[in-house]
Amino acid sequence: MIPYVRQEKILNELSKVELLKIETLQELIPSVSISTLRRDLKELEKLGKVVMLTGGAVKITSATVELPISAKRTLCSKEKEAIAELAATRINDGDVIYLDSGSTCTTLLNKIINKKISIVTTNASVFGITSTIQAEIIVLGGRYNPATSSLNGTLSDNNIHYFNFDKAFLGANGIDIVKGVSTPDLVEANKKQTIINNSQKSYLLCDSSKFHKLSTIKAFDLKEVTLVTDKFDQQISEITEMIYPNKS
Repeated sequence: MIPYVRQEKILNELSKVELLKIETLQELIPSVSISTLRRDLKELEKLGKVVMLTGGAVKITSATVELPISAKRTLCSKEKEAIAELAATRINDGDVIYLDSGSTCTTLLNKIINKKISIVTTNASVFGITSTIQAEIIVLGGRYNPATSSLNGTLSDNNIHYFNFDKAFLGANGIDIVKGVSTPDLVEANKKQTIINNSQKSYLLCDSSKFHKLSTIKAFDLKEVTLVTDKFDQQISEITEMIYPNKS
């Protein structure tokens, strides 16, 4: 089977679902070996047709599609745990923080609910907390997006202006050294910029699978935040401070 035909079959299978493990994709196309499949996927990624994710998953490239939060939780889980651990060390008793939606920010939420802090958030995952907690949690309100478990819109944006945050912890879909930090949703992008404007210090929690990737809407410049991530990147480090495991 020539490469073009193989790659068309790969794209056809990926078009049916949001994402697939490479091993599952190989089961759907048994005539193509894993090693050949990986080579084809790398070529398709160079062409901008697919995105290969840390953890062995792959999806069709789409600047407008946001993966559901349920799918995101299963991706790069070890990396997200490491990022959340690092971010939690930046939070002190008495802090008033903003916590964004997204799977990495939700991982952080679970690590800080027993700190003596105030958490202001649009992350609807807080409604799943049933245990006794130390933190004060304030939900900004707004329109509910079940795919991202996020609240946004005019109500959220208006309420943000009541707060002066010591620190903000944000998520995003892509980091590009030229185009900045991006997300698929214009309303979410505007919300993130408003948060940065109202925060003394802003952190972006983002795993390395999103490095040098673009989504539809630019939310803010990379230099406006400190990046908390799972690994070092030389190009990104020239634009903003990076916090990562084992940083000397």
